[in-house]
Amino acid sequence: MRASLLRDPAVLVASGFGAGLAPSAPGTFGTLLAIPFWWMLAGSGTIIYLVLAATGFIGGVWICNRAAAVLEKHDDPAIVIDEVVGYFAAMVVVPREVHWVVVSFFVFRMFDILKPWPISWIDRTVRGGLGVMLDDLVAGLFTTAVVLTAIRWVG
Repeated sequence: MRASLLRDPAVLVASGFGAGLAPSAPGTFGTLLAIPFWWMLAGSGTIIYLVLAATGFIGGVWICNRAAAVLEKHDDPAIVIDEVVGYFAAMVVVPREVHWVVVSFFVFRMFDILKPWPISWIDRTVRGGLGVMLDDLVAGLFTTAVVLTAIRWVG
């Protein structure tokens, strides 16, 4: 039944082309989906990367609004474009080395699941597509801070 919702282009994109329909941990599958896209974009240069990530965020707000209307639920678990863009935010300056990709994945998932303040406040108070996207953007920025600290600590 839910798979039929993928006929709507906004739901198709918002669900990460179906990754968000995973029976459990759809956010994790959405984040996994982000990794190969990040890998392709990581060598494009910081400015291009930031422009693409910002475009993904702005487009994601509209897509999440549309998908939420079709799914009749704010921040439905099937919506994972926020995880994709949040992971892009997490990886903006992280080295393109497999171990940092893995560390960033787990740190991002931790922030996305546990939602420490102010992520939890954003999740509860900011409504619509902006709220869906913004809490994951902040989780991504927190991830960047933690991973860059780890990189400096490890050397």
